[in-house]
Amino acid sequence: MPINSPFTRFAKKTSTYTGRPVTFIIAVFVIVIWAITGPLFNFSDTWQLVINTSTTIITFLMVFLIQNTQNRDTEALQIKLDELIRAVETANNSLLDLEELDDQELDRIRETYQVLAREQRDAQS
Repeated sequence: MPINSPFTRFAKKTSTYTGRPVTFIIAVFVIVIWAITGPLFNFSDTWQLVINTSTTIITFLMVFLIQNTQNRDTEALQIKLDELIRAVETANNSLLDLEELDDQELDRIRETYQVLAREQRDAQS
């Protein structure tokens, strides 16, 4: 297996750690401390700017890290599904690589499978 790039390793670890309950608790704790210090700083513009700037920067950076992790996970899942479709003899191999089709084509294929599902349900009733 190839070694992931430093960014990939960083993104994966960050997504793992930030998704844990303890990270949420720490974030709530920071907000509570910030709110408690409000009277100490007379609810000044600087006091408000600290939390606004901090949360904006963290959110901005986290979007990219989470998206990177999500893209990788989705790609791996798609490859696994493609392999399952390929490996099953009776599977429709034209369904491989569906993610590359445009929305209209996907809608057409979805409708075909919805009709098949309705017919199957009707046959079982």
